[in-house]
Amino acid sequence: MSESSGPEGTDVTNGTESARGSRIALVGGAGFIGSRLAPRLEEAGAEVRTIDLPGVEAGKREVAVGDVRDSDALQQVFADCDCIVNLAAEHRDDVEPLSLYRDVNVEGARNVCDAARAQGINRIVFTSTVAVYGFTDGRTVDENTPFAPFNEYGKTKAEAERIFVEWQAEAPDERSLVIVRPTVVFGEDNRGNVYNLLKQVWSGRFVMIGDGKNRKSMAYVENVAAFLAHSMSFGAGVHVYNYVDKPDFDMNTLVSRTRQTMGVEANTRIRVPYGVGKAIGKGLDGVARVLGRSFPISAIRIEKFCANTVFETGIAESGFVAPVPLEDGLDRTIRAEFLGRR
Repeated sequence: MSESSGPEGTDVTNGTESARGSRIALVGGAGFIGSRLAPRLEEAGAEVRTIDLPGVEAGKREVAVGDVRDSDALQQVFADCDCIVNLAAEHRDDVEPLSLYRDVNVEGARNVCDAARAQGINRIVFTSTVAVYGFTDGRTVDENTPFAPFNEYGKTKAEAERIFVEWQAEAPDERSLVIVRPTVVFGEDNRGNVYNLLKQVWSGRFVMIGDGKNRKSMAYVENVAAFLAHSMSFGAGVHVYNYVDKPDFDMNTLVSRTRQTMGVEANTRIRVPYGVGKAIGKGLDGVARVLGRSFPISAIRIEKFCANTVFETGIAESGFVAPVPLEDGLDRTIRAEFLGRR
């Protein structure tokens, strides 16, 4: 949803015309989404400054050192830029200490805004998360749904959004703020929850937990990057969008399609009831605390796996058309990560 829409006729597959000549600070730009976004922006004619933590590499791309927890450092690396894209986040389920969520997500947002003020930058694009809504079972969730986050990640991202909105409100006719709330993002070279599911299916040891009828909204990384590039065309105002690629798969369909693409036969019809799966996750959480290590199965991941997480979006109103259909993005990921390794 947006207070003002982008111009018509924007090239939505290769960035935007308005990016041409811009100097864009890409915070967290060496990561999963940033590595796709940077070349899109450069292809559109922008000058991109990739900013990330010390020691982080971005292939052949030069990385300027900057930490969102260091306001002074941000002011230096933002010099001469006219747009900031903040992709930096603390987001894993097993972050310790919990204060890292606040340090990176909340204080980081505050530092980005302070540095933007100091450098006179009036355009910020911020990647938030659908985690700000909390669990979605039984609800239609769109950009107007009230926040109800259940974990520190969602809570701190919601607070970060408010900080950015306050920054925009200081000069509402001059400043442009885009807030993008992606659902679970997957793609080649990512090792998140979708990859872990695909890996389980590939191994032949996958067992469905629950009835598999719960639906999941997903987002292919190239489409997310394309929309972020597209958002560079938005004028002054606050523009908030969930990012979702449709259609939504239920778990049975997702697993069945994955097996078909992989050529993997289902070796079992066993389904683990949700309650049993949750108990197993809690048990592994206890073992993880004792051993000081994490496991791919945990109570919160079981809970997320079995939940309906369906989101609606007003992205079409902006004129954006995703360059890659969701089914093709899934197939591309499977072929790159698994079939190419046979």
